[in-house]
Amino acid sequence: IVGPTGAGKTTIINLLMRFYDPDSGTISIDGHDIMHSTRDSVRKQFSMVLQDTWLFEGTIYENVAYGNDKAGKEDVERVCKAAHMHDFIMSLKNGYDTVLTDSGVNISKGQKQLLTIARAMLSDSRMLILDEATSNVDSHTEQLIQDAMLELCRGKTTFIIAHRLSTIKTADQILVLNHGSLIEQGTHESLLAQKGFYAGLFNAQWDH
Repeated sequence: IVGPTGAGKTTIINLLMRFYDPDSGTISIDGHDIMHSTRDSVRKQFSMVLQDTWLFEGTIYENVAYGNDKAGKEDVERVCKAAHMHDFIMSLKNGYDTVLTDSGVNISKGQKQLLTIARAMLSDSRMLILDEATSNVDSHTEQLIQDAMLELCRGKTTFIIAHRLSTIKTADQILVLNHGSLIEQGTHESLLAQKGFYAGLFNAQWDH
């Protein structure tokens, strides 16, 4: 899902998660209108990795395992390895028992995002919502985040709020929004061939 600020990208996500309900039309999952399901049952089908990461005061283990009561140590370590965080965690004095606090261990913005990716891997929901903003992280961490997100998305229906268009070249379907309306849709190649709004956005980013 791409488009300039205020185009309606976040609104679509809020509708999918039933934070809002549509005024008209329907949203269906596997042919089932989500309005006929409880908000809780709809949301349990999704995992989310957002630009503003949410971690609480607790151990790294507790943060990754949040919402997964049956998760064991091996499960948490497995997803942290897949999210490229295991080696960093093991370099800390208390490892997975390190307590995350505002004034505690120095964990970077990129590392916080990798932990939330690990949490999403552990929940193993059938659908994902990713806000793929990786601004304000160094290029090495950005690559780790991109690699971890690719692993997270494998075999799942994934909605990506895209900020860097180069990351969604392989998407099955790209939705282009502007001023709250869907103005273009297609694959990366077909949208470039249209030489329309998406092509203009992509070429502007590529030039930079």
